[in-house]
Amino acid sequence: KESVIWNTEEGFKLTSADINLAERQRSELFMRLNRFMQDYEYILMPVTQVPPFDVTTEYITEINGETLPNYIAWMKSCYYISATGHPALSVPAGFTKDGLPIGLQIVGRHQADVAVLEMGHAFEGANKFWKQQPAI
Repeated sequence: KESVIWNTEEGFKLTSADINLAERQRSELFMRLNRFMQDYEYILMPVTQVPPFDVTTEYITEINGETLPNYIAWMKSCYYISATGHPALSVPAGFTKDGLPIGLQIVGRHQADVAVLEMGHAFEGANKFWKQQPAI
């Protein structure tokens, strides 16, 4: 797949200095989020920036008129959180007007994996979106 080849080739271009810088920046991002999470137990946010798209579309190239720089940019709300090392869970959270599923991402404090799972369980119990299936 071309996007995977591109991603691999980009990785091969990285120098040890690039990786060192990225690790420092990732550590700084972790610390910023960790400080924020001292006041807030959870962050609730969309899983992705777009609803599900046609299976024949390899990836989204534009959102609201903004061209995306690469194939992974459409899912940055997921990988930004993954980079912090904080636990996150995606749960069903409703449907678009066209009946497509929408997910909610629940992000918790560092090493609070069980609390995130408990919140996800409570959310699913309260709304039952997980029981509904979109028309195919």
